[in-house]
Amino acid sequence: MSMTIVKELRFEAAHHLPRTPEGHKCRRVHGHSWLVEVHVTGPVDPATGWVMDFDVLRRAFEPLHAQLDHHLLNDIPGLENPTSEIVAHWIWTRLTPALPGLTTVAIHETCTSRCIYTGP
Repeated sequence: MSMTIVKELRFEAAHHLPRTPEGHKCRRVHGHSWLVEVHVTGPVDPATGWVMDFDVLRRAFEPLHAQLDHHLLNDIPGLENPTSEIVAHWIWTRLTPALPGLTTVAIHETCTSRCIYTGP
């Protein structure tokens, strides 16, 4: 039996999108309460009854949280143009080694706008 588990994680950060046209509101520095969903799919272990301990997902994200939370994303290497799409890919590449079965990283920039990355 295979299932997908999902852990929601949050961080607060500012950014600006330097590649948007002059006058675009996202070209100015602004902040978001970012919500990240990390999805891991795999078989349910008959001994534990779970795919993976949710705490493994939380701990895998901790170093990224330290880099992202209350920072200007543009100052982080690889996030010079921190669109939701680029942030999702950036997180994916850093979580993949620690989370076998990673299938999705979803980034909620606002409560109505999100990006879903399902890997290369």
